Amino acid sequence: MDDVPGSVGTSASFSLRLGQTIFSSASLLFMSLGVEFYSYTAFCYLVTIMGLAIPWSFTLAIVDGYSVLVKCPIRQPGILLIVVLGDWVLSTLILAAACSTASVVDLLIHSDGFHCPPKICSRYQISAAMAFLSWFLSMASSLFNLWLLPSL
Repeated sequence: MDDVPGSVGTSASFSLRLGQTIFSSASLLFMSLGVEFYSYTAFCYLVTIMGLAIPWSFTLAIVDGYSVLVKCPIRQPGILLIVVLGDWVLSTLILAAACSTASVVDLLIHSDGFHCPPKICSRYQISAAMAFLSWFLSMASSLFNLWLLPSL
């Protein structure tokens, strides 16, 4: 079977993984710039999940980069199954973290009290947006790998 663009071991997969790493790092950075992020469970959850997503995506980006340089795509069913399952679990966790963060930020902004200064709330919003972008790339790469899995 021809290479599915975005499956493990292709240059498109390398780009997706690099994007995941960048967006996850940006989300973690913007969330950590706020001094009060530990006061809310949803924000701590986002920091934890982004802390898991960064090494996962970076490791797979290195594997993809090596595979592209050597011109030998990874086609072992066991390895591909682990990557697909890891992507699905991580994608679900990233989506849950991004949604919970976005909802808490929306609640803080629209509440009557002054729970969140505008500068800090905008950082939290950017962090949630970066988490959604990371989720989108993670889900795309897992769907591409899932598409390739039955053909092996």
